[in-house]
Amino acid sequence: MLTHHRKPVCLSVVSTDLPFWSVVETAATLYQKDRERFHLLLSEPVISDRDPVTVAPEVATLPAKTSRLLWLEISPYRVIMTMQGNGQFSYRHLWERGMYGISRYWLQSDSLGANSQMRLRNFTRNLTLIGKPLPEHVRLEYELWAEKVQLGRYILNLDIHH
Repeated sequence: MLTHHRKPVCLSVVSTDLPFWSVVETAATLYQKDRERFHLLLSEPVISDRDPVTVAPEVATLPAKTSRLLWLEISPYRVIMTMQGNGQFSYRHLWERGMYGISRYWLQSDSLGANSQMRLRNFTRNLTLIGKPLPEHVRLEYELWAEKVQLGRYILNLDIHH
């Protein structure tokens, strides 16, 4: 039987070799699929498409508001993260401990039929899932690759507060 719990979460991604980091703190719904498989659904808080301070006052308009839906499928062996919902950009990552996975990014255009897809590889160095019976912490350490060029090393941390 599918059970769910509403929990506060903190999701962060940081690069260990590039000046990149991102943190999202919000509430999420945790669905227990079976003993070791969970789905976590969260809405990233609304963000602005542009900064109104950088636009000249005579042409400034209210920034467009976008919200993104993040869906994580979590198990001790695999994590899949899908982002959708802002209309311009989506992605899906598949991470498995000690294996190469796929990271796909989709860019939508205002023109009909002008959607593009970029596909990269990732190598999962470490995947740690802590917490029983419900997960409390997930840590992923991975590398992102385009062909034979490494695009950085990253750490994804997910804290689920109880």
